[in-house]
Amino acid sequence: MVAELTPRKRAIRDLYNRLADTRDKWLRRNRYYHEEDHRYMRFLVPEGMRVLELGCGSGDLLAALKPAHGVGVDLSDRMIERAKAMHPHLTFHVGDVEDKGLVGGVEGPFDFIILSDTIGFLDDCEGMLAALHGLCTRDTRIVISYFSRAWAPILAAAEALGLKMPQPEQNWLAMKDIEGLLDLADYDVVKREWRVLMPKRLLGLGRLVNRFVGNLPVIRSACVRNYIVARPLRNHALSNPSVTVVIPCRNERGNIEQAVQRLPRFCDDIEIIFVEGHSRDGTADEVRRAVAAHPDRDVKLLMQDGRGKGDAVRKAFAHARGDILMILDADLTVPPESLPRFYSAIVSGKGNFINGSRLVYPMERQAMRMLNLFANQAFAFIFTWLLNQRVTDTLCGTKVLSRDHYRQISANRSYFGDFDPFGDFDLIFGASKLNLKIVEIPIRYTSRRYGETQISRFRHGWLLMRMVAFAYRKLKAL
Repeated sequence: MVAELTPRKRAIRDLYNRLADTRDKWLRRNRYYHEEDHRYMRFLVPEGMRVLELGCGSGDLLAALKPAHGVGVDLSDRMIERAKAMHPHLTFHVGDVEDKGLVGGVEGPFDFIILSDTIGFLDDCEGMLAALHGLCTRDTRIVISYFSRAWAPILAAAEALGLKMPQPEQNWLAMKDIEGLLDLADYDVVKREWRVLMPKRLLGLGRLVNRFVGNLPVIRSACVRNYIVARPLRNHALSNPSVTVVIPCRNERGNIEQAVQRLPRFCDDIEIIFVEGHSRDGTADEVRRAVAAHPDRDVKLLMQDGRGKGDAVRKAFAHARGDILMILDADLTVPPESLPRFYSAIVSGKGNFINGSRLVYPMERQAMRMLNLFANQAFAFIFTWLLNQRVTDTLCGTKVLSRDHYRQISANRSYFGDFDPFGDFDLIFGASKLNLKIVEIPIRYTSRRYGETQISRFRHGWLLMRMVAFAYRKLKAL
């Protein structure tokens, strides 16, 4: 049974029915703005996904996302007629997106559910969001895009001057309002973004401003377009997954036995993989001895072909059999005893990518050089801005994610390239692009007991700056 429309909903439907025939005119008039919006939405939503758009209008955004299975729902039957004519490979339905019967009848689940300029026309935002859980998996992402509240008078003036398509009366919600509604409906915000400071091309000036000025801290809050990505929180827990702990090791002979002994048995099935990286101190022999000395533990040795920690991690992950993948540096400056906390965080669904942070608790004397500490703090600030998620320590060696998510990161590695020798940024960038929830766990960072650091402050510092510039181009200057 179709729910009767409220007077407000009927007015919205009637307006968009009248505007359906002139939709192309308005798109042409503001082509640059729509191109910029579609550009960022394509960044958030990869091709080949299962996508549901609620309030799809003429279906242009849904088509631009190139879904493997795309479904659009809209109140306006005239807009849906246009959508079906222009995009016959997609599926469209006429109806109120707040009609639980209609939404419940859509065949799910979906990888992405899009509400583009829809949240402002809902009567009960919380109730509508809550109804979407039946179309979600734990990896579904809700993407909400909308006009900034600060631009309300400017947009009203543009409508009055005939520069923008007329809009019905809407809820002008601030980002905090939408975040609060998502929280009430059992969703967790993954990232936020502000884009399009200048919605007109203006002979190329708009593009330059939006790429290099509009995305800067503070300034970006003045942008016309806001985006929120959220994940469902219901049914997130995993049931006793197995674990692979990867320990890259180069000249770490004195730490091997301690790594095995100190690693807690925090789940029923733990695989330990040492990846030996061309050591000169007999590290490989020591790992072989540890394998023989601990037959009650699943300890393996892999010999690294390439160079660098990143290469070692990728080799081990390719061989890993665990459902959950963990990295533990062989210097044991991150205590192995802290790994159960990482396991609990990912199994409970608190996060999808668990990152250690050495910069919260006081660390042991000499655990980190002062210059390294300042550099890590600076990079934390930069990467928080780049990723739109708070990150306090990008270079902590301990990182945890599911094998399924790693495979997705690996499959899309070409977007960022393959020049990260550390392996940290390869995973962090990939997790951000995949819209994974990044959660940090503070650890008490200790000084190394054996061997020397493999980090070159100046050579690697310069490489990190290059990676920041690269990430800016790939994550911000789209």
